[in-house]
Amino acid sequence: MVGRRRRYRFADTAQQVVGGFLLAGPFVVTEEVWLLASQMAWPHTLATTLVVFGIGYGALYEADVDRDPDREADVAGVPVRFVSLMAVAFGSVLVLALALNAPWTFATQLDLGTETPVLVPLTAKATAVGAIFSVVGAATADSVF
Repeated sequence: MVGRRRRYRFADTAQQVVGGFLLAGPFVVTEEVWLLASQMAWPHTLATTLVVFGIGYGALYEADVDRDPDREADVAGVPVRFVSLMAVAFGSVLVLALALNAPWTFATQLDLGTETPVLVPLTAKATAVGAIFSVVGAATADSVF
């Protein structure tokens, strides 16, 4: 692959989705994640998001010596594969959380209320926490298959 541009295919995203959902599931339904998210301030959420980006970039381009971000298709200078990975990492957690009614369930258990001004930030913070694990699964599936 050295010297050639690796084409990004829909199958790459499909592999990421499988890995992302696989590792996101257990963390979406864990009360500790939602309790932790409820106590996080926005700087914690930003730091967590940066960790997800770092893990994703490292797994795609530092751990795989055959993959070079400069040789991949990009959007505004960012490799499409990396954009897809981030969308899958955060998106799989969010989709599972909403499909399983997790924000409402855990907000009720934590006595936070179920109004939108409470649920949106709580869900965003819990999504960032879950994405730490989802990105590992998504990047691994993309690299292995």
